[in-house]
Amino acid sequence: MYVPVLPLNALRAFEASARHLSFTRAAEELHVTPSALSHQIKGLEEILGQKLFIRKVRAIELTATGKMLYPGLQTGFSHIREAVDGLQPPTDSRVLVISTPPGFTAKWLAPRLYRFAVQYPDIDVRVSSSMANADFVTDGVDIAIRNLPADHVATDEIAADKMIAITVLPVCSPKLIAAYGSLDPAQLLRKLPLIHDETFANRVTIPGWEEWLRIAKIDNVDVDRGLRFNSADHALDAAVEGAGILLAHYVLAHDDLHTGRLVQPLDHCLPTARAYHLVYPRQAKEAAKVTAFKQWFTQEVAEMDRRQSGGPGSS
Repeated sequence: MYVPVLPLNALRAFEASARHLSFTRAAEELHVTPSALSHQIKGLEEILGQKLFIRKVRAIELTATGKMLYPGLQTGFSHIREAVDGLQPPTDSRVLVISTPPGFTAKWLAPRLYRFAVQYPDIDVRVSSSMANADFVTDGVDIAIRNLPADHVATDEIAADKMIAITVLPVCSPKLIAAYGSLDPAQLLRKLPLIHDETFANRVTIPGWEEWLRIAKIDNVDVDRGLRFNSADHALDAAVEGAGILLAHYVLAHDDLHTGRLVQPLDHCLPTARAYHLVYPRQAKEAAKVTAFKQWFTQEVAEMDRRQSGGPGSS
C-alpha cells in the first residue's frame, strides 16, 4: 500500500489547530498568517483524501478522522521537542539573548538598555533585531518582544505577557508646524506629505491613515500619496527631518515626542487591538536573567506610562 510523504509544516499546522480548535490561535502560535495555515491544512486534507475539520461560522471541530490523527501527532511533536531540548548545551546564565523587531530596538529598547546594564552588571545582553520568528529551541533566544493581538492566549509551553498597548497618533517635526501652523487640520493633511509605516502591513492589522481620518472626520485626503517605509525607525527619522506627517506607534515615537524632536499636530490617538508582549518559554520563567529582564522591562514601561499620563511633551 502506498503511503504518501506528509509535509511536516502541514502536520504542525493541523496539530496546533486541533489543540486550540482555532485557526487564528494556531496561526499566532506558529507565526504564520491564518490564510497560510488554512492552505497547509487543506493541502494535508487533499493528500489524505479526507476532511480533518468541520468548519463552522465562528468555530471549527475535528472530524472523526481528525480525532484519530490528533493524539498521535500531539505525542510525536512532544517527543521531537524533548529530543531537541536534550541536544542543547547548558545556557550561559550570564548571557541574555533578546529578540525584538528592529524598530522597537532602535526607538525604545536600545536607548534604555544602559540602565539594565547598570542595574544588572553581571548579565551580558545580546540583542537580535529581526522580524523573523524566534525559535527558543534552535536560535538560543531567551526572551522575545513581539507585536501580538492584545487578547493573545499563551500556550502551555510559551508564555506571553502583555506589556504595552499599541496606540497610533499623527506626529511631525515642529518646524513643519512653524511653517504651516496657520492651517486647520484638514488643510494641513491635504498640504503636507503623508508618511506610511508599513512594518506590519502584511502581517497584522494596524490602523492606517484611512482609519484615522475616518475617526477624525476629515475627508478629501489622498491616502495613497506620500512616503512609505518598511522600517518603523526609518519612518520616524523621516518625520523628525520634516519629510511629512507620520501615523506612528506612540511607544516608538515616545522619546522623540518628549525631547521635542516630534510633536503631535492633530488630536485623536487611535487605540488598536495589538500590544507588545514579552514572550518566553515557561520552563525559563525561573531563570534569574529572564526574571531580571522582566522586572526591569516592567519598570521602564511604568515610567513611560507615568510620563504618558501627562500627554506628549510632559516632563
